[in-house]
Amino acid sequence: MDTLPQIRKVLRDSLNLGARADRLTADTALLGGLPEFDSMAVVNVVAALEDEFGIAVSDDELSADVFATVGTLTQFVDGKLDP
Repeated sequence: MDTLPQIRKVLRDSLNLGARADRLTADTALLGGLPEFDSMAVVNVVAALEDEFGIAVSDDELSADVFATVGTLTQFVDGKLDP
């Protein structure tokens, strides 16, 4: 399952990126790379990911590594989707 387009949509909607979201690639930095991606944005993105993918994310699963790039976030979600 290619979750990158859905991740891009979640980021577009949660961060109000508009058309800029279309340029997000797996290598795009999130923390430190997008000014919109601050601590409050993390909360919003996690909630949106839970809704979009039907997953539950606990606080102890979250780290800066998960939010380093769009790709690391996608890998995290993919890992939650795999049984």
